[in-house]
This record gives sequence, structure tokens and C-alpha cells, in this order.
Amino acid sequence: MKKLILILAFFMPSILLAQSNTEKKFTKFEGVSSKTGSIMKFIDVKMPNIPKCFGGSLESCVRIIMDGSSNNYFFRIEETETSRSNAQIAMIEYSDLVEINKALKKIVADVDADVVANPDYLENKFITVDGFELGYYIFQSKVSWYMKLERFSESIVLIKDKETLVKTFINAQTKIEGLKAVGK
Repeated sequence: MKKLILILAFFMPSILLAQSNTEKKFTKFEGVSSKTGSIMKFIDVKMPNIPKCFGGSLESCVRIIMDGSSNNYFFRIEETETSRSNAQIAMIEYSDLVEINKALKKIVADVDADVVANPDYLENKFITVDGFELGYYIFQSKVSWYMKLERFSESIVLIKDKETLVKTFINAQTKIEGLKAVGK
């Protein structure tokens, strides 16, 4: 009996760890928006569409979630459903948006030197903890800017140019800071 208890004591942490690794990890948006037992109000503030490389655009807005005791702010980017693909949505929490803007500044500063290096292929990107990704890749001396909206999606969205990305994310951060300042 003592041997059985010792064996169980030895293997129990491994069993518990294995179980916790299989549980779904919520994104920041899912964590905030799925609270039970409280009333939540969702407010969208429209932002300019984001032009894609080969025509069309992504819809964007700032989403505010009010739960009575606090407000949470997200930058929402949506590629609407088409006959060829399902809709994809990124929900970027404010603190991640700040980190994206810092990373984007560095990535934009690197692009010219990366092109001059003439690589066969090069990719420079930033990924948030929730799986949103943006950056560029260089192939045959051509730079392509992109975003990957959802963590488990294989689909990327090519963006018109780096100026579009920089302007989009700075404007989103500025809009959220303005909304926070007026208490909305």
C-alpha cells in the first residue's frame, strides 16, 4: 500500500500538468467578454478601413467592454467572409496595441537594411500573446507587409504598404487613449 501511495505521489504532478496543458487558453478578449454573473455593455467606435494589397479592405473599430466596474479596450480588425474564405477577426487588447506600435517602429526601421542585404527570403514579424501577427517578408527583393489575424489560422492578409500599417495602429492607440481620457 505504501508503494502504491509513493507511486501515485510521484506521478500525480505529471498527470495534473498534462491535464492543464490540454485546457483551452482564453485570449484576453475571451477572458473579459465571457465573465458570468455581471452585466456587460459592448460599444464599437468605427475606425477607417485598412486597405489590402490587391484591392478590398479590412473593417476596423475600437471595441469597449463596460462591465460596471471597469472598461476594457480592444482594437478589432475583421476580414469579412467571402465565397473563398471564412471571416477572420483580431481583437487586440490596448496594452498589446502599445507593444505592437513599439515593435512596428523597430520593424519599419529594419526594412531598408533587410532589402539591401538581398536575402533569398527574409521574414521580420511580431506576435502578440493572443496570436495576432504582423510584419513583412522579402522575396526576390520585393517587400510584402502582412497581418495574421487569428492564432490558429493559416491565412495571412497582405497590406497595401508600411505607411498603412503604421498609421492604422497609431490611430487605434490614439483613439483608445482619447476614449479613456473622456471616461468612455
